[in-house]
This record gives sequence, C-alpha cells and structure tokens, in this order.
Amino acid sequence: MRSSNRVFLVVCFLVLSLSGFAQVNRYMVFFKDKTGTPFSVSNPNQFLSDKAIERRVKQEIAISEQDLPVTPAYTQGVAQTGADVFFATRWLNGVLVQCDASLITSVLALPFVTRVEFVAPQQRLQKTGRLKGLFRIRESEPGGAQTRTQLSMLGIPEMHADGFHGEGVTIALLDGGFPGVNTIAPFQEMFAEGRYNDVVSHDFVRNTGNVFQYDDHGTKVLSVIAADIPDQFTGGASQANFQLYVTEDGSSEYRIEEYNWLFAAERADSAGVDIISSSLGYYDFDLANMNYSTAQMDGKTAIVTQAAQLAAARGIIVVTSAGNEGNIPSWRIITAPADGVDVVAVANVNAQGVASPSSSRGPSSDQRIKPDLAALGSGVTIIQQSGAVGSASGTSLAAPLITSLIAGVWQKYPDYTAKEIVAALKKTASRSGNPDNVIGYGIPSYVRLSDYFDRQGEASFDVYPNPAFDTLTISPADPDEIPSCKIELISRLGQIITTDEVSFTWANNAFRADISDLSSGIYFVRLTTPDRKFVYRIVKNR
Repeated sequence: MRSSNRVFLVVCFLVLSLSGFAQVNRYMVFFKDKTGTPFSVSNPNQFLSDKAIERRVKQEIAISEQDLPVTPAYTQGVAQTGADVFFATRWLNGVLVQCDASLITSVLALPFVTRVEFVAPQQRLQKTGRLKGLFRIRESEPGGAQTRTQLSMLGIPEMHADGFHGEGVTIALLDGGFPGVNTIAPFQEMFAEGRYNDVVSHDFVRNTGNVFQYDDHGTKVLSVIAADIPDQFTGGASQANFQLYVTEDGSSEYRIEEYNWLFAAERADSAGVDIISSSLGYYDFDLANMNYSTAQMDGKTAIVTQAAQLAAARGIIVVTSAGNEGNIPSWRIITAPADGVDVVAVANVNAQGVASPSSSRGPSSDQRIKPDLAALGSGVTIIQQSGAVGSASGTSLAAPLITSLIAGVWQKYPDYTAKEIVAALKKTASRSGNPDNVIGYGIPSYVRLSDYFDRQGEASFDVYPNPAFDTLTISPADPDEIPSCKIELISRLGQIITTDEVSFTWANNAFRADISDLSSGIYFVRLTTPDRKFVYRIVKNR
C-alpha cells in the first residue's frame, strides 16, 4: 500500500470511528522514536529470553533498536489521556488502545505520537489480563492407520523411525481458539511433560490467559502436529514444545486481527520460539476501507505480512496456509501473510498429489513463485474438541503438516539457519526443477532432505571440556577437511569477546583458548569454515 493511500485510509478509519460506530473503539497509536527508553541492545536479556538470544547468535542476527520495547514514558503519556493501553509492538513501535473516540484528538496532540489508526469498532478487550470456518469436518471411526497418508506423503514415518519427533523445538500456533486441548486425552502428554508454555500463551482477542475457548479451528490444526492416540492417531511433531496464541476473532473481521498476529509473533520471538505456524489469511474485512487488493499481495504491504517478515528476519521459520480462495474468481490468489518473501506458504493437494481447486494460487503481485510448498490438505485426519477423530480439508491442514516436517528436520540438523532449512525444502521438493504457482516447489520429503544435508560434507568439531574451567579446546574431526577456521567466543548477550583465525594440520589439530578470566555462565563458540558455520553452547565454571 502506498504511503499516501495509507494516510487516506487512516483518516477514513478515524472519521468512521467518530461517526458510524459506538464511541469506544480500538486504535493503534504509533510513536516517532524510542528516545528515553531504559532498555539497551547491549543488554538484551532485559527483553529477550536466553533462547531468543541464542537463536540470533547461532544465525548471526544482530539485535537492533527495532527489538527494543517501546519507551515507557510514551505509553504512560497515552494512558494519561484516559485511553486504556493494552499491547505494545516493539517492531512497529506502537501500542493498542481501547478508548472513547473523543480522546483521539488528545492522543494525536502528544508530541511523540506520529499517527493513530482505527483498527476495530467497539469495546472488546478486558482490562484484567491473565486468568490462572476454514474447512469442512466429517466424523470418522477411530482406526489404526488414520494419519498414515498425510504423514507418509512427507516421509514423516521415516523421520519418526530415526527418532525425531520435534524434541527440543518450540512451535507457536496462532489461531482462533483451542477449546478442548486442555481437557481431552490426545493432548495430555503435552501438559504432563511440561511442553506447553502457559506463561506466554495468550488470548489477544479479549486479553485473557485462557486460550482454550472460542473457535475450535486451532484445536484441529494443533492436532495435526501435537495430538497422539496410541495405535490410532500420530501427530507429526508430537514431542515439540508449544506456545498457543488466540489472534483471530471469529465474530468479526477487522485489521486488529493483523495486529494481534504481530503482538503474538513478538511475544513468541521473545520467548525463544523456533517456528511460527499460522493457518490464517487476510484480504477481505467487514469494512471495505480495510480491504486489500490483489496488487497489495506484494510481500510488504499487509500488516500481517510485515509482521511475518519481521519474525523471519529474526531467525524464525514462519509457515502459513496459502488460502482457500482458488475458486473465488475475484481473488483466487494467496492471502496475507502467505505473500511474504520469507514466509513458507503451503498449498492443499489430495492423496494423489493433485492440487485442490480451492487452494489459492500465485504468483505474488511482484511475480514471485507462490505458494512455496504443498502437503495433504484434502481429507486430513484431525482431532476434534470432543476428542473424536475426524477429517477436515483446506490449506489450514496442509500448513501444520509442513510445520511438523520442519520441526523434525531442524531437530536433526540444528546447526543450519532458518533460511538454509527453507532453501533446502525448496531444493529437494517434488517440483524443485520446475516450480509453478499452483503447488510451488512441490511436496517435500524427509528422506530427500536428509540426503541433501548429509551430502553437504558436514565437518564437525570437538569442543571440550563442557562445562569448562580455565581452558577450552577446539579440535576439528578431520583437519584435511577444515584446514582453517575463524573462532569467535560470544557472550550469552551476543557480544563477541574474542576472535581468532586458526589453521589446523594433523600435527597441530587443536586450538586452546584461555578462558580463566571469564565469569561463570553460558557462552557460545562460533566456528566459521569456508563453507559452514557451527555454534556450540558452553558453560563456564570457576
């Protein structure tokens, strides 16, 4: 969307909010800068978890001012106008407020406010926060091989046989609700083993801590990844760690849902998520002035696409459904955020690998291949909120299957970056040599991905002892394959402490670093060879 059009729409939204709706509405307030913030990029553990910092360190992603929280004084200034302030966005530098429309003039008059955007009518958000249809469903009789087709298409049974079920990988699901997940048997292992993060999971629609309500779309999507019924139903990455976020309001469709997605993505990032999986798409709203055009599916205009791109820029793999608009003549193409450059958009195919007519097509408006990949989306076996096994269809079910595959592959090959994993998925998928705008690069396969990564000639190092005391030793397994290496010692906050350029031979195949002066704690060793990077996490003891 061009900036001039953007200003025009903001003005239109404000006029509508002042005239056509109930006086209490929801608005985004944006700030001009982060002047006066008490936070610093040199001390990121103030606002990022250790796992979030580690993800950035491993992928050489710098922590920037954009990652800093909004200036508290600005938030307080907005609150002093009488507006109720709810969620903040670090990446876009603003806050969501709910207030009487008459207060907007006072908010706009604040010297640090650049603009206000009307995002939804009426009061919906609760002031007290935590409390401690996209597809068709049909009933199905429980059976022993119900998930075989959807998993076998991607080689996930082979992944499971190799011992990879997503252990240690954290997945965030953004959806419209997860009723039944906390009570029915197929999900109970996730709770019993402490793999559900109830501290960060949140309902952004009404501002509660209870995500186990509303539309059961999220329950069905989550089941494809996480549910387990012995000998009956197998989730694709059932041993992963999970964060759940309600961002979609099933009762209406306004821009606020895109911002809810943004708030959830930022919270997931801070909590150290690896993969964001979202079976949601946007282009058509309850207010025509909010609608996007097909020309705006360009990877940079829609708010939710901007949010997805910002998440991907921080080393998170973002997976989303391509959309179910293939049969809608006035649209047909992918929906936001599937248009994102670094977003993995997933098409719906049947058991024979043929694309469903309802699956949204590409390309993006700037002529990039979209969707990116495909998985079974027709007749996918799911778990309903009652606990019964059922079947559902749509790109909403194809996306979590790809998410499951990524979780297992990244578990097996943790040294690769998000971009490298996504690139490998495309290089090894069934149409990699001849991608199209129906199923993109095609159907990926665990077996082909494993062959690809194993053929990269992965060299390895011994980094020991760990925990270490005064000396740390780095030694290549084969000095002929790694004759030289850059060795960087990095703090848990991402600061480079020392850098050394080292040459190895069989006669001199070890580098010893003096770490006696370091404080106790967690550090990283980053080893850069001519064609690979390796990151090792070490503990320094005194």
